[in-house]
Amino acid sequence: MTNPRQLAFIALRDVHKGAYADVALDRVLQKFNLPDCDRRLVTELVYGSVRRQRTLDTLIDQFAKKKSHQQPQDLRTILHLGFYQLRYQERIPASAAVNTTVQLAKENGFAGLTGFVNGLLRQYLRKAEGQGGRGAGEQESRGAGEKDSLLLPQSPVPHFDPLELPENPVERLGILHSFPDWIIQVWLEQLGLNDTEKLCEWMNQSPTIDLRINPLRTSIEEVEAALQSAGILVRRIPHLPQALRFIGNTGSIQKLPGFKEGWWTVQDASAQLVGHLLDPQPGEVVIDACAAPGGKTTHIAELMVDEGKIWACDRTPSRLRKLQENSQRLNLQSIQICTGDSRHFNQFQNTADRVLLDAPCSGLGTMHRHADARWRQTPESVRELSDLQRELLTHTSTFVKAGGVLVYATCTLHPAENEEVISAFLAESPDWQIEFPSGIELPDSTERTPQGWFKLWPHRQDMDGFFMVRLRKTNNSE
Repeated sequence: MTNPRQLAFIALRDVHKGAYADVALDRVLQKFNLPDCDRRLVTELVYGSVRRQRTLDTLIDQFAKKKSHQQPQDLRTILHLGFYQLRYQERIPASAAVNTTVQLAKENGFAGLTGFVNGLLRQYLRKAEGQGGRGAGEQESRGAGEKDSLLLPQSPVPHFDPLELPENPVERLGILHSFPDWIIQVWLEQLGLNDTEKLCEWMNQSPTIDLRINPLRTSIEEVEAALQSAGILVRRIPHLPQALRFIGNTGSIQKLPGFKEGWWTVQDASAQLVGHLLDPQPGEVVIDACAAPGGKTTHIAELMVDEGKIWACDRTPSRLRKLQENSQRLNLQSIQICTGDSRHFNQFQNTADRVLLDAPCSGLGTMHRHADARWRQTPESVRELSDLQRELLTHTSTFVKAGGVLVYATCTLHPAENEEVISAFLAESPDWQIEFPSGIELPDSTERTPQGWFKLWPHRQDMDGFFMVRLRKTNNSE
């Protein structure tokens, strides 16, 4: 069985049973030897259907007599695939999208409902081709004087959008861009309507892949030349001396020139900034308190010219094995593994010149990479993570020598996990202060707040969303 849509259906069925989207997809792709074009289609259909789940459910609610949550789960999944292709896949002819979805229904236990599936998708098409949904009707319903800020020309949807949207801006953005209302609310409070919409659109793009060259083994020019000779296009990223970004399809990362030789590793641009903010020096003792799978740990070793000692701590042995594999491939000797929860380590008190706390977080800055993260996180899970982050920061700060540095970083854009954690820590820790580092270049328009922390907004810097702050322990500390 090598039908890409059937394979996408199988992966999505697993996702709806609780599997992570990347795990379910990987399981299917490993089982079948597909041509690259089919692999890309399966990937696009799975990640796209998961990302756009709320929008697709709204279309089912709108066109079917039974709401999406009342439909049999497998049928709902099939309808998601059909609507996703019609709405977001311009290269797939409408007739092919409808016919293949009807075929999916027939082959997966819904032979008696093929007429329903066909009718539902064709109803959407008729509305898209006929009277204006978003083009005329919505404009009229909102009133002539109201700005049409939600109708941006680059949206990959039909000229007339059949999707009916509510007036409330939170629900409107949530349905149009497929996010839970609570996430939209968090962004609106920080950014306002226009920037929130741009952020939503950015988060629904397919992610780029960045790499970090290993200056102990090669140079950026050598990696560029090797990749170019293999027909792989890359470009440099301003302000990041080790970073390259792939342009277009790469095929298998592990098969690219220089990977096995340890010339480079995959790491997003914004994550590379964290290492530069820490600014570790050769010969120092550095503790990476939540190290696995090791992207930032290995970067620290490279910045230290592999001289000194880095304690890589994490409580997940399987993820630490990935760190060990990467450090071996990159030929790094300065990293020592320490398995366990950093909140319970007492052996490191006042031993480290620098500590990196890349805290476990909700990942709201990387939702383009993790298609299902927006549905897995909740306000309750954010509160729990915030408590964990405060505990980790309070304890790992004791690892730092007087005069030493701690960098706190997350890949989330939620103030409860960022600003509020740092503010609470500083209120309780008079021997710590925020430090504005000198000599560190940041991407253009990076938000450097008066308080001293940095925020990377994806739609402005075109990289993962990150929060980072550098703290210094004053010399009069015990």
